[in-house]
Amino acid sequence: MRIISGIYKGRRLTAPKKLPVRPTTDFAKEALFNILRVRYYFEEITVLDLFSGTGNISFEFASRGVPNITSVDAHYGCIQYINKISEEFSFPITTIKSDVKKYLEQTPGKYDVIFADPPYDFSAEVLKDLTEEIFNNSSLNTEGLLIIEHSKQNDLSTFPHFVEARKYGSSVFSFFA
Repeated sequence: MRIISGIYKGRRLTAPKKLPVRPTTDFAKEALFNILRVRYYFEEITVLDLFSGTGNISFEFASRGVPNITSVDAHYGCIQYINKISEEFSFPITTIKSDVKKYLEQTPGKYDVIFADPPYDFSAEVLKDLTEEIFNNSSLNTEGLLIIEHSKQNDLSTFPHFVEARKYGSSVFSFFA
């Protein structure tokens, strides 16, 4: 895994092998951030990274100057790794060890970008529940964007608030606003 752009561009990071993760590929991550950089000034947004795993997406946002990032994951080892890298690079990442659904039910926060990378074996029904929870509790700012990374076996285009989907290899980013 590497950081694509920003102040730590090109920096390689090696997560412990025992973590139950599937990091977003560099190819897909670069495409995603090319979309986002046209829409946002990274220095002015807040980001929520759900199912953050190794922190790959959080680190990319931090390297690009996002001042406020919250990473949520239920696995203690993932949170430890994100904290270690955040401390090493002085990234503005707050980690929360929690089940994502519980976190969303309790969070008063509002975010400009919410990125969710749940396990690929989640059903479309579970993903729909996730999007509904985010929009029902108003976690997104008015001009905010929810991005869900999922397998191409799931089609989220019929979900409320769906805007578009972009495919990169075996990954799909579905955008909601």
